[in-house]
Amino acid sequence: MKLINQLSKETGIPIGTIRFYEKTGLFTGEKKEEVKTNNYVYYGDDVVEKLRFIQMAKAVGFTLAEIKEVVDAWYKKQISKKAKIQVLDKKLLQIEEKIKELKSVKKQIAICKFNIENENIENADEIIISGGRPFDLPPY
Repeated sequence: MKLINQLSKETGIPIGTIRFYEKTGLFTGEKKEEVKTNNYVYYGDDVVEKLRFIQMAKAVGFTLAEIKEVVDAWYKKQISKKAKIQVLDKKLLQIEEKIKELKSVKKQIAICKFNIENENIENADEIIISGGRPFDLPPY
């Protein structure tokens, strides 16, 4: 059993973040019933593994809400291979949608830049708002 400062040192996650994750319901610690003089919360090795899972999942784009849905089942290996693949497929679709959105934004910025560079400043704002394309742009 570890105290929060030990957990923080072992995982590299700030204490405040660990507390936030606990309040969010991603894991729980426990108090020792025989100790009545303090409110120390102790965490088992399972919490270290869950924190590593959370870090990995966040690094590849999962939100805390998405992580909360699967962390216990995934960690305890109670989620089937098929269910894991479904979770990952859903995230891949979300990423594809985000890429489309970012490409659209990039295109609008390129149009604005092109208009500004060519001193067609009056149309720059209008082009971004309307999404129009009055002339061919260099490929981006």
